[in-house]
Amino acid sequence: MGLLQKAVQWSRIKSPWILHFNTGACNACDIEIIAALTPQYDLERFGVLLKGTPRHADVLLCSGPVTRQIKDRLLRIYEQMAEPKFVVAIGTCACSGGVFKGCYNVLAGIDSVLPVSVYVPGCPANPTAILDGVVKLLGSLESTE
Repeated sequence: MGLLQKAVQWSRIKSPWILHFNTGACNACDIEIIAALTPQYDLERFGVLLKGTPRHADVLLCSGPVTRQIKDRLLRIYEQMAEPKFVVAIGTCACSGGVFKGCYNVLAGIDSVLPVSVYVPGCPANPTAILDGVVKLLGSLESTE
């Protein structure tokens, strides 16, 4: 691995930019994701920065099950992200479909549409679990170095 690739890998690990996307959740996981970004839990100490556009994001945080209505939008957002990109499924609904699994409009969890790097279970997933999931993702990036 060349010096430039090492610098890019180091910057990717030290400052991952995230994009939060709700695919149809009840908003409980969304509130917990926002709570993880507050100073009480301080996700920013790991260099994590919330971005508003997929073109600048490295990590896609998804909450909620994949519905028929949102599937195409979710794929479009994922395709707009630069490589390498990672997906974190937050909450039971994002992991497996949760209580909405089997409903007429719900396909399943996020992994039915996108490759998921980290699963954070819970209904809702608490901020410490979200923090742990993101840190494990960053740890897995360090091990690929």
